[in-house]
Amino acid sequence: MWLSPDNDVLRHRNFRFLLAAQSVSFFGDYMVVVALVFAVLALGGSASDVGLVLACASLSRVASVLLGGVVADRVSRRTVMVGADCSRLVSQGVAATLLLTGAAEIWMLALLAAATGAATGFFMPASTALLPEVVPPEQLQPANALRATANSAGLILGPLAAGVIVAATSPGWAMALDAATFALSAAFLTQLRIAVRMVRPAGSFLADLREGWGVFRARTWVWTCVACAAVVNLLYGAWEVLGPVVAKNDLGGAAVWGALLSATGVGALAGSLVATRVRPSRPLVFAVLAWSFFALPLAFLAAATPVFLLVCAAFLSGAGLVLGGSVWESTLQAHLPPESLARVASYDQFGSFAAYPLGLAVWGPVAAAIGISVSLWLAYSLFVVLLLALLAIPAVRQLPRVPSPAGALVEGGEARWVVT
Repeated sequence: MWLSPDNDVLRHRNFRFLLAAQSVSFFGDYMVVVALVFAVLALGGSASDVGLVLACASLSRVASVLLGGVVADRVSRRTVMVGADCSRLVSQGVAATLLLTGAAEIWMLALLAAATGAATGFFMPASTALLPEVVPPEQLQPANALRATANSAGLILGPLAAGVIVAATSPGWAMALDAATFALSAAFLTQLRIAVRMVRPAGSFLADLREGWGVFRARTWVWTCVACAAVVNLLYGAWEVLGPVVAKNDLGGAAVWGALLSATGVGALAGSLVATRVRPSRPLVFAVLAWSFFALPLAFLAAATPVFLLVCAAFLSGAGLVLGGSVWESTLQAHLPPESLARVASYDQFGSFAAYPLGLAVWGPVAAAIGISVSLWLAYSLFVVLLLALLAIPAVRQLPRVPSPAGALVEGGEARWVVT
C-alpha cells in the first residue's frame, strides 16, 4: 500500500522542537537571499558583485559539507546543529550591524556570506542524520514531509517578508531578523532530549572520509541517484539563467517571473503535504517519477506556451521536486547505517550541488551559440534521458521500502553481505 496516514508524528516532543527550529531557520534562509542581494545593490554593487557574494555563500557551503558529515558522525548531531546556528547568528549579526551603521563594504558581505555558508555545510548533514534519533523508523516519511512543508512555507514567506522589510526600512534590518531566526533555532534545538548515542572512536579525518565514501560507493542506488542529481542541477541552470531572459523579452517582465517562482513555492508546499501520506513500496521508482515533473518548465518555456500553462508547469515542478526529495531522504535514513548516515548525507549534498555553479555559468554561452529555445529543449531532453537511465538500474528499481536484513546490501535483486 502506497498511501497511508501520517501516524501522528507530531506527538513526539523532540520532533516538534526540531520542526520548530528548522521552520524558523528555513524562513531566515530564504529571507536573506533577498536581503543580501539588495544590500549589495544598496552599496552600489553591480550584478557581478551580487553574483560574487552569492557564489561565496554557495561555494563555502559545498566546500564544508564533507567535513560537516565527518564531524556529525563523531559527536552529538544536536551539538553540531546548535554550533552551526550560533556561528550563523554571529556572521549574520555582524553583517546586519555593518549595514545598519553604514560601515559595510561589499567584500565584507562576501566574507560573511562565506562564513554563513560554511556553517550551513555543517548543519545540513547533521540535520539529516538527527531525524532518525527523534522519530521511529515507520514515521520517517511523514517527518521528512513535514520538514519539507516548513521549507516550502519558508520559500513562500521568507522572500515576501524580506521584500517588505527592505522596502519599509533597509536590508540591514532584514539581515538582523535573519540573525534572530538562528538564535531561535538554536534555542529550540537545545530543548531536544536525545539518548546518548554510541559514538565510535574517531580516526583521522581522511580515514573517516574514506570510510564514509566506502558506504556511499557500495550502494549503487545511492551513488547513481546522487550522480543523477548532480547533472540535474547542472541542467536546471538553464531555467534559472534563461528563464528571466525569456520573461523579460517575451512574457511581460519581472512580474511574470516572480509569479512563476511563487507557483514553484506553492507547488512545493502542495508536494510536501502529499508526502506526509505516501508509502511507496518501491520508493526510488516513486521518487524518480515525481522528479520527472521537475523539468516541465524547461519544455513549456521552450515551446513558448502561454503564461498560465507555465505557471501550472512551475507548480508541478515544485511539487515533484519536494515529493521526490522527501521520499529520497526517508530512504537514506531507513537504509543506511546510523553511524555513517551523516557522512553519506554529506556526500549526497556535496555531489548534488557541486555542479550547480557550473550550471549557472554554462547556459548563457550555450544559448548564445545555439539559441535560447534550442538550449531549453536540449536541457529538457537530457533530463528525460537521465531519468530513464536511472530507472533502468536494477538497484534503483528494486530497492524496497523496508530495509533488507542487517548487514545485507540489495544489488540488482540479490542480497550480498558487505562490511561497512
